Amino acid sequence: MGGILSTPRPIPGQLPPLLAGAILIALALPVFFAAGWPLAGWLIGAVVWAASRLLALLLTRLNPGADNLAASGVVGFGMTFRAVAVMVVVVALAASDARLALAVVALYALAYTLELGVALALYFSGETAR
Repeated sequence: MGGILSTPRPIPGQLPPLLAGAILIALALPVFFAAGWPLAGWLIGAVVWAASRLLALLLTRLNPGADNLAASGVVGFGMTFRAVAVMVVVVALAASDARLALAVVALYALAYTLELGVALALYFSGETAR
């Protein structure tokens, strides 16, 4: 008895989640202006998000799978490194300017969450693999 979570589906394209995150980043700039938040927080958050997405894009080109264990290991390590690198930036910022770090975290978290939500919606709305 297969449920919705155990039914395999083809992996959707990365462009719609990427565009959703990019649009959110762009729309956040006027919010930062209006709220009086540090614009450096927006800039750093946008750069961290873009660098994270670039690393993810490079890692997904490695074609991981059971028949290519070395690539799978590199992808696993790379995705972990991606999260740790974001944490290092945020902790370093928090040590020097907590308000700036909060702005960076808010922007990155919103963009990442939207991206994840769009990717999951596309995945679960797709046809099942046969």
